[in-house]
Parts: sequence; structure tokens; C-alpha cells
Amino acid sequence: MYPFGFGWFGFGMIFWWVIFLLIGYLVYQDAEKRGMNGALWFILVILPMIGILFLILYVILREEIKRENDKNKESRAIEILKERYARGEISEEEFKKMMRELG
Repeated sequence: MYPFGFGWFGFGMIFWWVIFLLIGYLVYQDAEKRGMNGALWFILVILPMIGILFLILYVILREEIKRENDKNKESRAIEILKERYARGEISEEEFKKMMRELG
């Protein structure tokens, strides 16, 4: 019925497990880079059928985490700028210019 044994038995089963493991590994690496629990996401993604739902959930959540990290970096830059101005390291003109650049 299936050419070359493709299906859920035989070579086809091995093929799909390799695909799930590859996707799981890529998700693991990406999650670790973003400060998320890579091992948890790896396990959730490699589960057949349910893994597809968790993969979609991961893609949605990773974008939210990215936005939060970007906001944290911006707010930290503003904090550093205010500290430098308070210590007198930069002038008021430089402070205002840098604040405009940071948005």
C-alpha cells in the first residue's frame, strides 16, 4: 500500500521520528537562547500529534518572550542613561539627545 514502507510502520516510522527529533532539537536550541526551558519544549514538541500543537504554542510564546526581552533591554538602557546623567558623566544636552535616540 505504501511505497518503500512509508506509513507508521517500518521505514516510515523511523523517518517521522527523525523529523520530530530534528524539529525538537531546533526548538530546544532556540528556547535555550531565549532563556526558556529547552528540555521541556523538546519533550513537548517530539510527542507525535500533540507535539504539533505544542510547536504552534511555542512559536506564539517565543514571539511574546522576544518582545518582553526587547522591552527590558530598552528600559535598562534608559536606566543606565539616567544614572550617567545623575553622576554628571554626560551633559543635559547629551542626555536629551540620547533619550530621543532611544525613543
